[in-house]
Amino acid sequence: MKLLTYDSGGGPRCGVLSGELVLDVSALLGLDATLRDVRALLELGDSPIERLREALASDIAAPAVPLPMVRLRAPVLQPPTVRDFFSYEGHASGQGARELHEAWYRLPIFYFSNTLRLFGPEDEVPIPSATDRLDYEMELGCVIGREGSDIAAADAFDYIAGFCIFNDFSARDLQFDEMAVGLGPAKGKDSATSLGPWLVTTDEMAPYLRDGKLQVKCTVRVNGDVWLDGGDGGAAHFSWGDFVERASKDSRIVPGDVMGSGTVSGGSIPEAIARGIGGARYLQAGDVVELEVEGIGTLRNTLAPKEIDDPDYRYLPKT
Repeated sequence: MKLLTYDSGGGPRCGVLSGELVLDVSALLGLDATLRDVRALLELGDSPIERLREALASDIAAPAVPLPMVRLRAPVLQPPTVRDFFSYEGHASGQGARELHEAWYRLPIFYFSNTLRLFGPEDEVPIPSATDRLDYEMELGCVIGREGSDIAAADAFDYIAGFCIFNDFSARDLQFDEMAVGLGPAKGKDSATSLGPWLVTTDEMAPYLRDGKLQVKCTVRVNGDVWLDGGDGGAAHFSWGDFVERASKDSRIVPGDVMGSGTVSGGSIPEAIARGIGGARYLQAGDVVELEVEGIGTLRNTLAPKEIDDPDYRYLPKT
């Protein structure tokens, strides 16, 4: 199933895609209250995805709206947490330009991102006022469907509700300053992450799962020009099970938590520039960024102008 959050004029609601129709999940499940996003569905407990699948099979009547008539939102409007991992060696090493610390090969490293700056498909993403080097990142994402702690990697898929596309917009100049002093990324990753276009349930993605990794082709287009063709989603050093195990160790994961895979090798602008992609440069206002993942779909966003463009911002490098 493809689970989504949509707005047809009355505020966000949880839906499920049936052909080209969006069906209201609250009505399908016979609920009195409206589920406002996919997280609310997952928080119902008692195997909500299975209950929804049974409701669809029983032909229960529910309000339906043609997909082109709705505004799609991020599947999870405000996750409890967003953990973004760093699992593709080609990206992490700058395509072999730098040697990675041995801990990179031993530990699935992640950072916490901002849960308050989530954007959905077709949303305009504002360029941060304090950066001149805004980058996209072609990532895969998963959403957690069950609460748990200290979960073994072998059991992780019992906790993953499904997969989506994850675009980690990154202010590289801010990020590099932060990491040069041994912390971060923080402000460099603070302004925007986009998710979507929907959540494809784990069972539907099963044909692409091998060794706990999604063997999917990833494509990036900027203004219609291909900047990454054939990115290998299955080339991660760690599996989704490794991510869940690491995240839940001595901690807790809950329904609606989001995890990112890290940037697929070749899936950032510096890598496109290094490969000699014509026209590759950092993002500017008006650019349309499309991330396409086999088996999931396409996540498209347009870059909006800086709300404030202050060349005298005191934290910028002085030249």
